[in-house]
Amino acid sequence: MPTDCISYQKSGYFSKLIVDYLDEKPELKSLYNRFPTLENFKSQLVEKAQNYPLENRKNLVAALENQYKGFHISESTQANISLLSNSKTYTVTTGHQLNLFTGPLYFLYKIVSTIKLCETLKKEHLDYDFVPIYWMATEDHDFEEINYFHFKNAKISWNKESHGPVGRLSTEGLAVVLEVFASELGIGVNAEYLKELFKNSYLKHNNLADATRYLANELFGDKGLVILDGDDKTLKQLFIPYVKNELTNKTSFLKVTETNSILETNYEIQVNPREINLFYIEDDLRERVLFEENLYKVNNTNLVFSEKEIFELLENNPEKFSPNVILRPLYEEIVLPNLCYIGGGGEISYWLQLQSTFEANQVTFPILLIRNSVLLATEKQIKKADKLNLSWADLFSNQQELFTKKIKEFSQFNVDFSEQKEHLKVQFDKLVLIANQTDKSFIGAVNAQQTKQLKGLENLEKRLLKAEKRVHAEKLEQVILLQNELFPNQGLQERKANFSEFYLDVNGKLFEKIFQELKPLESNFTIILL
Repeated sequence: MPTDCISYQKSGYFSKLIVDYLDEKPELKSLYNRFPTLENFKSQLVEKAQNYPLENRKNLVAALENQYKGFHISESTQANISLLSNSKTYTVTTGHQLNLFTGPLYFLYKIVSTIKLCETLKKEHLDYDFVPIYWMATEDHDFEEINYFHFKNAKISWNKESHGPVGRLSTEGLAVVLEVFASELGIGVNAEYLKELFKNSYLKHNNLADATRYLANELFGDKGLVILDGDDKTLKQLFIPYVKNELTNKTSFLKVTETNSILETNYEIQVNPREINLFYIEDDLRERVLFEENLYKVNNTNLVFSEKEIFELLENNPEKFSPNVILRPLYEEIVLPNLCYIGGGGEISYWLQLQSTFEANQVTFPILLIRNSVLLATEKQIKKADKLNLSWADLFSNQQELFTKKIKEFSQFNVDFSEQKEHLKVQFDKLVLIANQTDKSFIGAVNAQQTKQLKGLENLEKRLLKAEKRVHAEKLEQVILLQNELFPNQGLQERKANFSEFYLDVNGKLFEKIFQELKPLESNFTIILL
Protein backbone atom coordinates (compact mmCIF):
# COMPACT_ATOMS: atom_id res chain seq x y z
CA MET A 1 0.00 0.00 0.00
CA PRO A 2 1.80 3.19 -1.11
CA THR A 3 1.91 5.96 1.51
CA ASP A 4 1.13 8.59 -1.06
CA CYS A 5 -1.85 10.94 -1.26
CA ILE A 6 -5.43 11.30 -2.44
CA SER A 7 -6.76 14.44 -4.17
CA TYR A 8 -9.02 16.77 -2.19
CA GLN A 9 -11.68 16.34 -4.86
CA LYS A 10 -11.70 12.54 -4.42
CA SER A 11 -11.36 12.47 -0.64
CA GLY A 12 -15.07 13.12 -0.01
CA TYR A 13 -14.29 15.65 2.72
CA PHE A 14 -14.67 18.93 0.80
CA SER A 15 -17.80 20.86 -0.16
CA LYS A 16 -19.01 21.28 -3.73
CA LEU A 17 -17.88 24.93 -3.64
CA ILE A 18 -14.31 24.00 -2.72
CA VAL A 19 -14.18 21.14 -5.24
CA ASP A 20 -15.38 23.52 -7.99
CA TYR A 21 -12.85 26.15 -6.88
CA LEU A 22 -10.03 23.59 -7.05
CA ASP A 23 -11.28 22.55 -10.49
CA GLU A 24 -11.21 26.23 -11.52
CA LYS A 25 -14.82 26.18 -12.71
CA PRO A 26 -15.46 29.28 -14.88
CA GLU A 27 -18.60 30.26 -12.95
CA LEU A 28 -16.48 30.95 -9.82
CA LYS A 29 -13.80 33.11 -11.48
CA SER A 30 -15.49 36.37 -10.43
CA LEU A 31 -15.23 35.36 -6.76
CA TYR A 32 -11.44 35.49 -6.47
CA ASN A 33 -8.50 37.50 -7.75
CA ARG A 34 -5.93 34.87 -8.78
CA PHE A 35 -5.80 31.09 -8.49
CA PRO A 36 -2.95 29.71 -6.32
CA THR A 37 -0.31 28.76 -8.89
CA LEU A 38 3.36 29.63 -8.53
CA GLU A 39 3.21 31.76 -11.70
CA ASN A 40 0.38 33.95 -10.32
CA PHE A 41 2.34 35.17 -7.29
CA LYS A 42 4.44 37.62 -9.32
CA SER A 43 1.33 39.49 -10.53
CA GLN A 44 -0.12 39.40 -7.00
CA LEU A 45 3.08 40.88 -5.63
CA VAL A 46 3.04 43.73 -8.16
CA GLU A 47 -0.60 44.55 -7.42
CA LYS A 48 -0.17 44.47 -3.64
CA ALA A 49 2.84 46.81 -3.90
CA GLN A 50 0.61 49.43 -5.53
CA ASN A 51 -1.86 49.76 -2.67
CA TYR A 52 0.02 48.87 0.53
CA PRO A 53 1.30 52.15 2.04
CA LEU A 54 4.69 52.49 3.75
CA GLU A 55 2.84 53.90 6.78
CA ASN A 56 1.13 50.55 7.26
CA ARG A 57 4.52 48.81 7.39
CA LYS A 58 5.69 51.18 10.12
CA ASN A 59 2.57 50.53 12.22
CA LEU A 60 2.88 46.77 11.66
CA VAL A 61 6.52 46.57 12.78
CA ALA A 62 5.88 48.86 15.78
CA ALA A 63 2.92 46.70 16.86
CA LEU A 64 4.89 43.45 16.49
CA GLU A 65 7.89 44.76 18.42
CA ASN A 66 5.56 45.80 21.23
CA GLN A 67 3.68 42.48 21.20
CA TYR A 68 6.92 40.47 21.42
CA LYS A 69 8.28 42.40 24.43
CA GLY A 70 9.21 39.94 27.17
CA PHE A 71 9.31 36.97 24.79
CA HIS A 72 12.49 35.17 23.87
CA ILE A 73 12.36 34.83 20.09
CA SER A 74 14.59 33.15 17.54
CA GLU A 75 16.99 35.08 15.33
CA SER A 76 14.95 34.10 12.26
CA THR A 77 11.69 35.51 13.73
CA GLN A 78 13.45 38.71 14.81
CA ALA A 79 14.96 39.01 11.33
CA ASN A 80 11.53 38.52 9.73
CA ILE A 81 9.97 41.24 11.89
CA SER A 82 12.74 43.64 10.81
CA LEU A 83 12.32 42.61 7.16
CA LEU A 84 8.69 43.77 7.25
CA SER A 85 9.96 47.37 7.19
CA ASN A 86 11.32 46.71 3.70
CA SER A 87 9.09 47.37 0.68
CA LYS A 88 10.37 44.15 -0.91
CA THR A 89 9.00 41.97 1.90
CA TYR A 90 5.59 40.32 1.69
CA THR A 91 3.65 37.92 3.87
CA VAL A 92 1.77 34.66 3.61
CA THR A 93 -0.85 34.39 6.34
CA THR A 94 -2.92 31.81 8.12
CA GLY A 95 -5.32 32.43 10.99
CA HIS A 96 -6.55 30.20 13.77
CA GLN A 97 -8.43 30.22 17.03
CA LEU A 98 -6.58 30.10 20.37
CA ASN A 99 -7.33 26.41 20.91
CA LEU A 100 -6.03 24.96 24.16
CA PHE A 101 -2.60 23.36 23.52
CA THR A 102 -3.11 23.94 19.75
CA GLY A 103 -6.38 21.93 19.65
CA PRO A 104 -6.68 19.57 16.66
CA LEU A 105 -3.77 18.64 14.39
CA TYR A 106 -4.74 20.91 11.51
CA PHE A 107 -3.43 23.90 13.51
CA LEU A 108 0.03 22.51 12.74
CA TYR A 109 -0.75 21.85 9.09
CA LYS A 110 -1.95 25.44 8.54
CA ILE A 111 1.26 26.90 9.92
CA VAL A 112 3.56 24.42 8.18
CA SER A 113 1.76 25.13 4.86
CA THR A 114 2.37 28.86 5.44
CA ILE A 115 6.08 28.46 6.27
CA LYS A 116 6.67 26.08 3.36
CA LEU A 117 4.97 28.40 0.84
CA CYS A 118 7.24 31.26 1.97
CA GLU A 119 10.26 29.03 1.37
CA THR A 120 8.95 28.12 -2.11
CA LEU A 121 8.32 31.77 -3.02
CA LYS A 122 11.80 32.81 -1.88
CA LYS A 123 13.39 30.25 -4.23
CA GLU A 124 11.31 31.66 -7.09
CA HIS A 125 11.79 35.39 -6.29
CA LEU A 126 15.30 35.89 -4.91
CA ASP A 127 14.99 39.70 -4.81
CA TYR A 128 12.07 39.54 -2.38
CA ASP A 129 11.52 38.19 1.13
CA PHE A 130 8.47 36.32 2.38
CA VAL A 131 7.39 36.16 6.01
CA PRO A 132 5.01 33.50 7.41
CA ILE A 133 2.31 35.03 9.65
CA TYR A 134 0.06 33.30 12.16
CA TRP A 135 -2.85 35.68 12.86
CA MET A 136 -4.23 34.76 16.29
CA ALA A 137 -8.02 34.98 16.51
CA THR A 138 -7.78 36.79 19.84
CA GLU A 139 -11.01 38.75 19.35
CA ASP A 140 -13.23 35.68 18.99
CA HIS A 141 -15.62 34.87 21.82
CA ASP A 142 -16.54 31.22 21.16
CA PHE A 143 -14.76 29.85 24.23
CA GLU A 144 -16.60 26.51 24.05
CA GLU A 145 -14.91 25.84 20.69
CA ILE A 146 -11.38 26.25 22.07
CA ASN A 147 -11.40 25.24 25.76
CA TYR A 148 -10.40 21.61 25.23
CA PHE A 149 -8.25 19.19 23.28
CA HIS A 150 -8.31 15.43 22.79
CA PHE A 151 -5.49 13.20 23.94
CA LYS A 152 -6.07 9.61 22.78
CA ASN A 153 -9.46 8.76 24.28
CA ALA A 154 -9.52 11.58 26.83
CA LYS A 155 -11.03 15.04 26.41
CA ILE A 156 -8.91 17.52 28.38
CA SER A 157 -11.15 20.51 29.21
CA TRP A 158 -10.73 23.91 30.82
CA ASN A 159 -13.92 24.82 32.66
CA LYS A 160 -14.24 28.57 32.97
CA GLU A 161 -16.64 31.38 32.12
CA SER A 162 -15.76 33.74 29.28
CA HIS A 163 -17.69 36.75 27.99
CA GLY A 164 -15.22 38.97 26.16
CA PRO A 165 -12.50 38.47 23.55
CA VAL A 166 -10.77 35.16 24.33
CA GLY A 167 -7.27 36.57 23.88
CA ARG A 168 -7.74 38.76 26.98
CA LEU A 169 -8.96 35.83 29.08
CA SER A 170 -6.97 35.07 32.25
CA THR A 171 -5.14 31.70 32.28
CA GLU A 172 -6.19 31.15 35.88
CA GLY A 173 -7.39 27.58 36.44
CA LEU A 174 -5.10 25.91 33.92
CA ALA A 175 -2.91 24.33 36.64
CA VAL A 176 -5.76 21.90 37.26
CA VAL A 177 -5.92 21.11 33.52
CA LEU A 178 -2.16 20.38 33.55
CA GLU A 179 -2.64 17.88 36.39
CA VAL A 180 -5.24 15.99 34.35
CA PHE A 181 -3.08 16.08 31.21
CA ALA A 182 0.04 14.96 33.14
CA SER A 183 -1.78 11.93 34.54
CA GLU A 184 -2.83 10.92 31.00
CA LEU A 185 0.69 11.41 29.59
CA GLY A 186 2.43 9.11 32.05
CA ILE A 187 6.24 9.07 32.29
CA GLY A 188 9.14 9.36 29.87
CA VAL A 189 11.29 12.02 28.22
CA ASN A 190 8.64 13.00 25.65
CA ALA A 191 5.92 13.13 28.30
CA GLU A 192 8.09 15.45 30.43
CA TYR A 193 8.71 17.74 27.44
CA LEU A 194 4.97 18.05 26.78
CA LYS A 195 4.23 18.76 30.47
CA GLU A 196 6.89 21.50 30.54
CA LEU A 197 5.61 22.97 27.28
CA PHE A 198 2.07 23.20 28.67
CA LYS A 199 3.33 24.59 31.99
CA ASN A 200 5.57 27.25 30.42
CA SER A 201 2.87 28.27 27.96
CA TYR A 202 -0.17 28.52 30.22
CA LEU A 203 1.03 28.77 33.81
CA LYS A 204 3.72 31.40 33.14
CA HIS A 205 1.57 33.78 31.07
CA ASN A 206 -1.36 35.84 32.30
CA ASN A 207 -3.72 35.70 29.32
CA LEU A 208 -4.61 33.31 26.53
CA ALA A 209 -3.08 35.46 23.76
CA ASP A 210 0.36 35.52 25.42
CA ALA A 211 0.15 31.81 26.25
CA THR A 212 -0.68 30.94 22.64
CA ARG A 213 2.10 33.21 21.33
CA TYR A 214 4.61 31.43 23.57
CA LEU A 215 3.37 27.99 22.51
CA ALA A 216 3.38 28.71 18.76
CA ASN A 217 6.78 30.38 19.09
CA GLU A 218 8.21 27.31 20.86
CA LEU A 219 6.90 25.01 18.13
CA PHE A 220 7.72 27.14 15.07
CA GLY A 221 9.98 30.02 16.08
CA ASP A 222 13.07 28.38 14.60
CA LYS A 223 11.33 28.55 11.20
CA GLY A 224 10.85 32.31 11.46
CA LEU A 225 7.10 32.28 12.15
CA VAL A 226 5.75 35.73 13.12
CA ILE A 227 2.71 35.65 15.41
CA LEU A 228 0.33 38.60 15.19
CA ASP A 229 -2.44 39.72 17.55
CA GLY A 230 -4.99 41.89 15.74
CA ASP A 231 -6.40 43.15 19.07
CA ASP A 232 -3.99 46.07 19.00
CA LYS A 233 -4.58 49.85 19.04
CA THR A 234 -1.67 50.60 16.69
CA LEU A 235 -3.05 48.20 14.07
CA LYS A 236 -6.67 49.26 14.57
CA GLN A 237 -5.71 52.86 13.72
CA LEU A 238 -5.08 51.68 10.14
CA PHE A 239 -8.62 50.32 10.06
CA ILE A 240 -10.41 53.54 11.15
CA PRO A 241 -11.46 54.73 7.63
CA TYR A 242 -12.90 51.29 6.82
CA VAL A 243 -14.83 51.14 10.10
CA LYS A 244 -16.32 54.58 9.28
CA ASN A 245 -17.34 53.27 5.88
CA GLU A 246 -18.94 50.23 7.50
CA LEU A 247 -20.86 52.35 10.01
CA THR A 248 -22.22 54.80 7.43
CA ASN A 249 -22.56 52.88 4.15
CA LYS A 250 -23.10 49.21 5.15
CA THR A 251 -20.79 48.32 2.24
CA SER A 252 -19.96 44.76 3.30
CA PHE A 253 -23.65 43.95 3.90
CA LEU A 254 -24.65 45.12 0.43
CA LYS A 255 -21.73 43.49 -1.40
CA VAL A 256 -21.82 40.12 0.38
CA THR A 257 -25.60 39.95 -0.02
CA GLU A 258 -25.14 40.39 -3.80
CA THR A 259 -22.49 37.65 -3.89
CA ASN A 260 -24.63 35.31 -1.79
CA SER A 261 -27.52 35.68 -4.23
CA ILE A 262 -25.21 34.39 -6.99
CA LEU A 263 -23.77 31.56 -4.87
CA GLU A 264 -26.93 30.23 -3.24
CA THR A 265 -28.35 28.77 -6.46
CA ASN A 266 -25.62 26.09 -6.50
CA TYR A 267 -23.84 26.19 -3.16
CA GLU A 268 -24.36 26.28 0.57
CA ILE A 269 -23.70 29.75 2.00
CA GLN A 270 -20.99 29.72 4.66
CA VAL A 271 -21.72 33.06 6.38
CA ASN A 272 -24.43 35.70 6.18
CA PRO A 273 -23.63 39.39 6.67
CA ARG A 274 -25.21 41.70 9.20
CA GLU A 275 -26.09 45.32 8.43
CA ILE A 276 -23.06 46.33 10.52
CA ASN A 277 -20.33 43.70 10.76
CA LEU A 278 -18.62 45.05 13.86
CA PHE A 279 -18.44 44.24 17.54
CA TYR A 280 -17.83 46.58 20.44
CA ILE A 281 -15.27 44.99 22.78
CA GLU A 282 -13.91 45.46 26.29
CA ASP A 283 -12.18 42.93 28.57
CA ASP A 284 -15.43 41.16 29.50
CA LEU A 285 -17.67 42.36 26.71
CA ARG A 286 -18.06 41.52 23.03
CA GLU A 287 -21.40 42.63 21.59
CA ARG A 288 -22.71 43.60 18.15
CA VAL A 289 -22.93 47.22 17.03
CA LEU A 290 -26.48 48.01 15.85
CA PHE A 291 -27.99 50.99 14.03
CA GLU A 292 -31.52 51.77 15.21
CA GLU A 293 -33.56 55.00 15.12
CA ASN A 294 -30.57 56.96 13.77
CA LEU A 295 -28.45 55.91 16.76
CA TYR A 296 -25.64 53.39 17.19
CA LYS A 297 -26.27 50.93 20.00
CA VAL A 298 -24.25 48.12 21.56
CA ASN A 299 -26.44 45.04 21.79
CA ASN A 300 -27.42 43.85 25.31
CA THR A 301 -25.97 47.00 26.94
CA ASN A 302 -27.07 50.58 27.67
CA LEU A 303 -24.39 52.03 25.40
CA VAL A 304 -25.86 54.41 22.79
CA PHE A 305 -24.01 56.83 20.47
CA SER A 306 -24.87 59.47 17.93
CA GLU A 307 -22.86 59.40 14.68
CA LYS A 308 -20.58 62.16 15.98
CA GLU A 309 -20.03 60.36 19.28
CA ILE A 310 -19.24 57.00 17.73
CA PHE A 311 -16.78 58.61 15.28
CA GLU A 312 -15.04 60.37 18.18
CA LEU A 313 -14.85 57.06 20.06
CA LEU A 314 -13.44 55.38 16.94
CA GLU A 315 -10.72 58.05 16.53
CA ASN A 316 -9.68 57.94 20.19
CA ASN A 317 -10.23 54.23 20.94
CA PRO A 318 -10.17 52.19 17.72
CA GLU A 319 -9.29 49.11 19.81
CA LYS A 320 -12.92 49.05 21.02
CA PHE A 321 -14.12 48.12 17.52
CA SER A 322 -13.68 44.54 16.38
CA PRO A 323 -14.48 43.14 12.91
CA ASN A 324 -16.63 40.04 12.68
CA VAL A 325 -15.97 37.12 10.31
CA ILE A 326 -17.10 39.20 7.30
CA LEU A 327 -14.77 42.16 7.96
CA ARG A 328 -11.81 40.44 9.63
CA PRO A 329 -10.29 39.37 6.27
CA LEU A 330 -10.39 43.01 5.11
CA TYR A 331 -8.70 44.12 8.34
CA GLU A 332 -5.96 41.49 7.90
CA GLU A 333 -5.22 42.58 4.33
CA ILE A 334 -5.05 46.27 5.32
CA VAL A 335 -2.62 45.54 8.15
CA LEU A 336 -0.36 43.13 6.24
CA PRO A 337 1.62 43.25 2.96
CA ASN A 338 -0.06 39.94 2.27
CA LEU A 339 -0.06 37.87 -0.92
CA CYS A 340 -1.90 34.73 0.12
CA TYR A 341 -4.30 33.52 2.80
CA ILE A 342 -4.09 29.83 3.71
CA GLY A 343 -7.12 28.22 5.35
CA GLY A 344 -9.32 25.17 5.55
CA GLY A 345 -12.27 24.47 3.27
CA GLY A 346 -14.75 26.31 5.51
CA GLU A 347 -12.56 29.42 5.72
CA ILE A 348 -11.87 29.59 2.00
CA SER A 349 -15.63 29.20 1.40
CA TYR A 350 -16.40 32.43 3.26
CA TRP A 351 -13.41 34.26 1.75
CA LEU A 352 -14.97 33.48 -1.65
CA GLN A 353 -17.96 35.58 -0.56
CA LEU A 354 -15.80 38.68 -0.02
CA GLN A 355 -14.10 39.66 -3.28
CA SER A 356 -16.61 42.42 -4.12
CA THR A 357 -16.24 43.91 -0.60
CA PHE A 358 -12.50 44.20 -1.16
CA GLU A 359 -13.08 45.83 -4.56
CA ALA A 360 -15.46 48.38 -3.03
CA ASN A 361 -12.82 49.24 -0.40
CA GLN A 362 -10.01 49.29 -3.02
CA VAL A 363 -7.94 46.68 -1.19
CA THR A 364 -6.15 43.87 -3.04
CA PHE A 365 -7.86 40.51 -2.60
CA PRO A 366 -5.28 37.83 -1.67
CA ILE A 367 -4.65 34.52 -3.39
CA LEU A 368 -6.69 31.87 -1.55
CA LEU A 369 -5.00 28.54 -0.85
CA ILE A 370 -6.52 25.45 0.78
CA ARG A 371 -4.19 24.38 3.58
CA ASN A 372 -2.50 20.99 3.46
CA SER A 373 -4.53 18.13 4.87
CA VAL A 374 -2.77 15.14 6.40
CA LEU A 375 -3.47 11.64 7.64
CA LEU A 376 -0.85 10.24 10.02
CA ALA A 377 -0.50 6.47 9.89
CA THR A 378 1.84 4.04 11.66
CA GLU A 379 3.76 1.25 9.97
CA LYS A 380 1.57 -1.25 11.82
CA GLN A 381 -1.59 0.34 10.38
CA ILE A 382 -0.15 0.30 6.84
CA LYS A 383 0.69 -3.41 7.16
CA LYS A 384 -2.81 -4.13 8.43
CA ALA A 385 -4.33 -2.28 5.46
CA ASP A 386 -2.15 -4.28 3.06
CA LYS A 387 -3.21 -7.55 4.67
CA LEU A 388 -6.88 -6.60 4.32
CA ASN A 389 -6.32 -5.42 0.73
CA LEU A 390 -7.46 -1.88 1.58
CA SER A 391 -6.54 1.08 -0.64
CA TRP A 392 -6.52 4.69 0.58
CA ALA A 393 -9.63 5.26 -1.53
CA ASP A 394 -11.28 2.44 0.50
CA LEU A 395 -10.29 3.95 3.83
CA PHE A 396 -11.51 7.43 2.85
CA SER A 397 -14.88 6.05 1.72
CA ASN A 398 -18.17 5.98 3.62
CA GLN A 399 -18.05 3.23 6.26
CA GLN A 400 -21.23 1.46 5.19
CA GLU A 401 -20.12 1.48 1.55
CA LEU A 402 -16.71 0.12 2.58
CA PHE A 403 -18.37 -2.58 4.69
CA THR A 404 -20.58 -3.76 1.81
CA LYS A 405 -17.69 -3.64 -0.65
CA LYS A 406 -15.45 -5.79 1.55
CA ILE A 407 -18.21 -8.38 2.19
CA LYS A 408 -18.49 -8.83 -1.56
CA GLU A 409 -14.71 -9.02 -1.95
CA PHE A 410 -14.28 -11.58 0.84
CA SER A 411 -17.14 -13.73 -0.46
CA GLN A 412 -16.27 -16.79 -2.58
CA PHE A 413 -19.21 -16.08 -4.85
CA ASN A 414 -20.80 -12.95 -6.26
CA VAL A 415 -23.31 -11.46 -3.83
CA ASP A 416 -24.58 -9.06 -6.46
CA PHE A 417 -27.82 -9.84 -8.30
CA SER A 418 -27.55 -6.91 -10.73
CA GLU A 419 -27.25 -9.32 -13.66
CA GLN A 420 -30.30 -11.34 -12.54
CA LYS A 421 -32.30 -8.14 -11.98
CA GLU A 422 -31.42 -6.94 -15.48
CA HIS A 423 -32.39 -10.30 -16.97
CA LEU A 424 -35.71 -10.18 -15.10
CA LYS A 425 -36.43 -6.66 -16.44
CA VAL A 426 -35.80 -7.83 -20.02
CA GLN A 427 -38.27 -10.72 -19.58
CA PHE A 428 -40.94 -8.44 -18.17
CA ASP A 429 -40.41 -5.89 -20.95
CA LYS A 430 -41.29 -8.68 -23.39
CA LEU A 431 -44.39 -9.56 -21.35
CA VAL A 432 -45.49 -5.89 -21.48
CA LEU A 433 -45.17 -5.98 -25.30
CA ILE A 434 -47.32 -9.13 -25.47
CA ALA A 435 -49.92 -7.55 -23.15
CA ASN A 436 -49.99 -4.43 -25.36
CA GLN A 437 -50.76 -6.57 -28.43
CA THR A 438 -53.36 -8.80 -26.75
CA ASP A 439 -55.05 -7.39 -23.67
CA LYS A 440 -53.79 -4.10 -22.20
CA SER A 441 -55.62 -4.78 -18.94
CA PHE A 442 -52.85 -7.29 -18.14
CA ILE A 443 -50.14 -4.57 -18.06
CA GLY A 444 -50.90 -3.64 -14.42
CA ALA A 445 -50.64 -7.27 -13.36
CA VAL A 446 -47.35 -7.69 -15.26
CA ASN A 447 -45.84 -4.57 -13.61
CA ALA A 448 -47.00 -5.70 -10.17
CA GLN A 449 -45.40 -9.11 -10.72
CA GLN A 450 -42.15 -7.47 -11.85
CA THR A 451 -42.03 -5.30 -8.72
CA LYS A 452 -42.69 -8.35 -6.54
CA GLN A 453 -39.97 -10.46 -8.14
CA LEU A 454 -37.37 -7.65 -8.08
CA LYS A 455 -38.17 -7.12 -4.41
CA GLY A 456 -37.71 -10.83 -3.85
CA LEU A 457 -34.25 -10.73 -5.47
CA GLU A 458 -33.27 -7.72 -3.35
CA ASN A 459 -34.34 -9.56 -0.18
CA LEU A 460 -32.31 -12.61 -1.21
CA GLU A 461 -29.31 -10.39 -1.85
CA LYS A 462 -29.62 -8.80 1.61
CA ARG A 463 -29.95 -12.21 3.29
CA LEU A 464 -26.88 -13.53 1.49
CA LEU A 465 -24.90 -10.40 2.45
CA LYS A 466 -25.95 -10.92 6.06
CA ALA A 467 -24.87 -14.55 5.91
CA GLU A 468 -21.53 -13.58 4.35
CA LYS A 469 -21.11 -10.92 7.03
CA ARG A 470 -21.32 -13.67 9.70
CA VAL A 471 -18.81 -15.85 7.83
CA HIS A 472 -16.29 -13.02 7.46
CA ALA A 473 -17.10 -11.21 10.73
CA GLU A 474 -13.54 -11.22 12.06
CA LYS A 475 -12.00 -9.73 8.88
CA LEU A 476 -14.77 -7.15 8.58
CA GLU A 477 -14.29 -6.13 12.20
CA GLN A 478 -10.58 -5.56 11.48
CA VAL A 479 -11.50 -3.37 8.49
CA ILE A 480 -13.85 -1.22 10.56
CA LEU A 481 -11.45 -1.03 13.51
CA LEU A 482 -8.65 0.19 11.24
CA GLN A 483 -10.86 2.80 9.59
CA ASN A 484 -12.02 3.99 13.03
CA GLU A 485 -8.40 4.31 14.18
CA LEU A 486 -7.51 6.48 11.20
CA PHE A 487 -10.86 8.31 11.00
CA PRO A 488 -12.13 8.78 14.60
CA ASN A 489 -15.93 8.95 14.76
CA GLN A 490 -15.85 8.53 10.94
CA GLY A 491 -14.35 11.99 10.64
CA LEU A 492 -10.92 13.38 9.82
CA GLN A 493 -8.11 12.61 12.25
CA GLU A 494 -6.78 16.15 11.81
CA ARG A 495 -10.03 17.60 13.14
CA LYS A 496 -9.91 15.67 16.43
CA ALA A 497 -6.49 14.39 17.50
CA ASN A 498 -3.95 16.64 19.21
CA PHE A 499 -0.27 16.66 18.20
CA SER A 500 0.79 15.51 21.69
CA GLU A 501 -0.60 12.02 21.09
CA PHE A 502 1.79 11.51 18.16
CA TYR A 503 4.69 13.48 19.64
CA LEU A 504 4.65 11.13 22.61
CA ASP A 505 5.43 8.19 20.32
CA VAL A 506 7.71 9.66 17.66
CA ASN A 507 9.35 12.62 19.44
CA GLY A 508 10.55 15.52 17.27
CA LYS A 509 10.23 13.36 14.17
CA LEU A 510 6.57 14.39 13.99
CA PHE A 511 7.43 17.97 12.98
CA GLU A 512 10.35 16.81 10.85
CA LYS A 513 8.06 14.48 8.88
CA ILE A 514 5.35 17.10 8.40
CA PHE A 515 7.83 19.71 7.13
CA GLN A 516 9.40 17.13 4.85
CA GLU A 517 6.16 15.89 3.26
CA LEU A 518 3.87 18.90 2.86
CA LYS A 519 3.69 20.69 -0.49
CA PRO A 520 1.33 23.70 -0.15
CA LEU A 521 0.57 24.22 -3.85
CA GLU A 522 -0.52 20.61 -4.40
CA SER A 523 -4.19 19.92 -3.70
CA ASN A 524 -3.66 16.50 -2.20
CA PHE A 525 -4.54 14.84 1.07
CA THR A 526 -1.09 13.72 2.24
CA ILE A 527 -0.60 10.41 4.03
CA ILE A 528 2.44 10.46 6.31
CA LEU A 529 3.94 7.22 7.61
CA LEU A 530 5.28 7.66 11.14
